[in-house]
Amino acid sequence: MEKQGFHSSDYLKGIVQNLPETPGIYQYLNAEGTIIYVGKAKNLKRRVYSYFSKEHTDGKTRVLVSKIADIKYIVVNTEEDALLLENNLIKKYRPRYNVLLKDDKTYPSICVQNEYFPRVFKTRKIIKNGSSYYGPYSHVPSMLAVLDLIKHLYPLRTCNLNLSPENISAGKFNVCLEYHIKNCAGPCIGAQTQEEYARNIQEVHEILKGNTKDISRELLAQMNKLAAEMKFEEAQKLKEKYMLVESFRTRSEVVSNTLHNIDVFSIEEDDEKSAFINYLHITNGAINQAFTFEYKKRLNESKEELLALGIVEMRERYRSRSKEIILPFPLDIPLNDIKVTIPQKGDKKKLLDLSLLNVKQYKIDRLKQTEKLNPEQRSIRLLKEIQQELHLEKLPMQIECFDNSNIQGTDAVAACVVFIKAKPSKKDYRKYNIKTVEGADDYASMREVVYRRYERAIQEETPLPDLIITDGGKGQMESVRQVLEELKLNIPIAGLAKDRKHRTSELLYGFPVQTIGLKQGTPLFRLMEQIQNEVHRFAITFHKQKRSKRQIASALDEIKGIGEKSKTALLKEFKSLKRIKEASIEELTAVVGSAKAKIIQKTWNE
Repeated sequence: MEKQGFHSSDYLKGIVQNLPETPGIYQYLNAEGTIIYVGKAKNLKRRVYSYFSKEHTDGKTRVLVSKIADIKYIVVNTEEDALLLENNLIKKYRPRYNVLLKDDKTYPSICVQNEYFPRVFKTRKIIKNGSSYYGPYSHVPSMLAVLDLIKHLYPLRTCNLNLSPENISAGKFNVCLEYHIKNCAGPCIGAQTQEEYARNIQEVHEILKGNTKDISRELLAQMNKLAAEMKFEEAQKLKEKYMLVESFRTRSEVVSNTLHNIDVFSIEEDDEKSAFINYLHITNGAINQAFTFEYKKRLNESKEELLALGIVEMRERYRSRSKEIILPFPLDIPLNDIKVTIPQKGDKKKLLDLSLLNVKQYKIDRLKQTEKLNPEQRSIRLLKEIQQELHLEKLPMQIECFDNSNIQGTDAVAACVVFIKAKPSKKDYRKYNIKTVEGADDYASMREVVYRRYERAIQEETPLPDLIITDGGKGQMESVRQVLEELKLNIPIAGLAKDRKHRTSELLYGFPVQTIGLKQGTPLFRLMEQIQNEVHRFAITFHKQKRSKRQIASALDEIKGIGEKSKTALLKEFKSLKRIKEASIEELTAVVGSAKAKIIQKTWNE
């Protein structure tokens, strides 16, 4: 492919030059004749020409163009026709470089069977035999709640008998247990007429369409009429049905009864690979359908492109005829007679917020599922988050953090902890005795330790970190910067600061230093808190060990006849002064010999 001008193939050049300047669909085919990409265009010639007339920055697009061996196109009348045809062709051919629904599993629907006495049941198979289907339901408990409501409202049959008028008249059937427990009115023996059953089924259709408000109003009117006629028993039965419908309506997220036949869409991206789209359908102020799905990006598609695809996909899948669509941002989508609303307040904004809440929760759930299957995925996501927050050139696969520890300048030590792929690598931890600094000078101590660590790393050619973190503020960061400059190392430096309650609160980065807030409870916050707590624990533990050994050595110095070699052996074996004092003569003898063991016991028993 040339930087300016066409692909080297004169064949493709000839096709592009003769393309019409009308709306349509174009299909790219590879050398094997397989469709590898389907696209729509307001102007076919201009759109296809753009693929071949410039250098593409996106690597995937460059690969796509290099594989194009043939071009086919379909002219349509309008942009809306192009949008719908594109969606159908993508689903039919599933081209390699087109965005596809990642989750292809079939969700259940509710079927109202096309038969003399229709059954109502859940199914995952759509058979075009005149039956009515409602769904699919991505949230199965919602579907089961609707079926449960229908079961309690109407005594519908559940058997598989062929209830034709001829078979019923011939007396071929007997009632089953469902009839005796009043779940079925016995149409198989003619105890329930087809007209009465059909009225029930008509109301079932209305419930499945989300028109529960009309059903509720009708039940209330019939109940009042029966009560006025003194038919209290029948009125009570209708009251029970009315209460069931009202209870179901209150659980269906009723926003406002004035909102009817509206589609709501929202989108949330997950880095450069995926996008999640939520769809809600509103009928009589209640959510009648809800679905969230994932698109796997192929050519770095924009949010606008993905949302347009999602709108067409969902409206076709759910057979939506809504004349209004609520969106989070303006979108140039060629759908005739459709009102697009981007609400800023009110009930429609509440619906959009609800959709956004659902899509964000779905994204979190998918990430958790992915991380369970692949724990390393979580680590990489955290590292990407750090990379984005600090604008690092590469992922901080190896992070090293330093901390000092001393009490009033005595027993000064420092520690370095290492995290590889966001996990502690304890075999790489290092502890340091401060050698060149007198008194409590944290900055000088930091310079000494960082210099010693990275000078040795350079000499031994061991891996250098991708990010250095200090357990402290600007002063500690500046100390590290001075050392790295002296060693001619270019490693990003950050600092972890704590609030007045000594809790991890913010991340410092850059020169001049910028403050990056850490939201408590987030995975990034927990990682930073873990790093800070780990380096502090490691430094304090080492400091206590050193102080304890100094105190033991000081106590042993008072005993005549116990030299450096014996002190070292005792410290190594017993670890603390208390244990040495509590040791038996036999235990002491095993370490320093009989004569010295007797001297130690005699000195401390006097």
